[in-house]
Amino acid sequence: MPTQAHSTEQNPEALIERLERFLTTFPALIEAFAPEDLTWKPDAMSWSVHEIICHMADEEVLDFRTRVLSTLTDPSKPWPPIDPVGIAITRDYPSLDRATELNRWINDRTQSISLLRTLESPDWSSAHQHPKFGPMIAIDLLAAWSAHDALHARQIVKRLHQLASRDAGPKSTTQYAGDW
Repeated sequence: MPTQAHSTEQNPEALIERLERFLTTFPALIEAFAPEDLTWKPDAMSWSVHEIICHMADEEVLDFRTRVLSTLTDPSKPWPPIDPVGIAITRDYPSLDRATELNRWINDRTQSISLLRTLESPDWSSAHQHPKFGPMIAIDLLAAWSAHDALHARQIVKRLHQLASRDAGPKSTTQYAGDW
């Protein structure tokens, strides 16, 4: 099988398009769950799909959009702090209305795409000096935003796999389907 060559060119439009396509992907993934399974957790340390929805809605504006736009407009400006775990506790994710949070994410993502598309000649090489990661280049933040979508899509799909195992019963194995 031939491998794709790694591009040496930045392609922010491809990343923005991927963010936009996730507007249909994310809600479709959520539709794969029975309502009662959206709050199920495989263990106390894991997030339910419901909590992932709330997290995605918060991260859309508080993290990615804010930091990408800040880096493009004034890379020397400090980023506002964010604490995803603390926000989940403070906002009490399990108590929030799932449909409201999903619609908030959809509306905010739509606005994010619009804002990204209306930028005039953005310098995607602008870099913010992050105290932990060092220079954070705007294009890398845009890519991290898209990667964040993929990480949570993978997490949601893993819940579907875990639910299949749960529903098959304690003596069943899902290995016939293949290794996770």
